[in-house]
Amino acid sequence: MNKLKRCKGFTLVELLIVLTIMGILTAVSLQFYGNYVVAANRTDARIGLTATATALEKCKALYGAYNNAACDAVIPATSDAGFYTITVTNTVVTYELTATPVAGKPQVNDTECTTLTLSNTGFQSGTGTTVSHCW
Repeated sequence: MNKLKRCKGFTLVELLIVLTIMGILTAVSLQFYGNYVVAANRTDARIGLTATATALEKCKALYGAYNNAACDAVIPATSDAGFYTITVTNTVVTYELTATPVAGKPQVNDTECTTLTLSNTGFQSGTGTTVSHCW
């Protein structure tokens, strides 16, 4: 009564099925992760816009104009993490700051919120799906 011992293990087909499932899950999770990173990096634009707005408000308080030559607000500026370039359109009594993604950075792929804008009145706008989503 010789019984053949059956080897325990996985067949090649079972391994291929598991690898296929893992590949699909990885592809889906990487897409969601990429979207999350791009959305999280929008914070860099918001911080850069508010910091520049604060510098311009300080300039207005000290010199009576947003566009005084003695202002220390460096325009155009790059946001802290370097994902956005911040430009200003200003006059003596108004300004409008715009954050635009820097070429070669992941934010260029942000199709939901391509630019963010902040004015001297605190009005927030941008180009994309919904402004409240971007801000």
